Amino acid sequence: MRRIILIGYMGAGKTTVGRALSKELGIPFYDLDWYIENRRRKTVSEIFAEQGEEGFRKIEHNMLHEVAEFEDVIISCGGGTPCFYDNIDYMNQQGQVVYLKATPEVLYQHLIMGKGDRPLLKGKSKEELMTFITEQLKQRETFYSKAQYTFDVNVMDNNEKINTTIEKLCELLEL
Repeated sequence: MRRIILIGYMGAGKTTVGRALSKELGIPFYDLDWYIENRRRKTVSEIFAEQGEEGFRKIEHNMLHEVAEFEDVIISCGGGTPCFYDNIDYMNQQGQVVYLKATPEVLYQHLIMGKGDRPLLKGKSKEELMTFITEQLKQRETFYSKAQYTFDVNVMDNNEKINTTIEKLCELLEL
């Protein structure tokens, strides 16, 4: 039985890596945000709007405990998932946790394209976005660094580099 749990800041490529790793290993992939949306029949943005971040984090915590019981699975978590409740400790007990680490500049480039889809980024100017990413990343690093593995994902800007990333990640995890 294998569980691989991907964590990191929004825009780090957790879904991209999760999908590619799932294809490579032939085991199912679950994006925790998508799982929540399917189970709750609402988007993450709608849940944030209706229940605030605290309400969303409670739902996220419960859904993490549900999906992390699945066997032979790859899970990508939202950027804040490890930072609330006992989530990071629970994840470390359930499987191999990999922190996909990227610089604030790389994250900014990834997020600037789709910031409207992310509740925590709505309404921020480009300058505010860069400041927000840098400050929040510093706060979250304490939690992210508790992962069993840290993996640099600064170079995933085309399919060839993504494939190389997956090969190196498989080596790291001894897959």
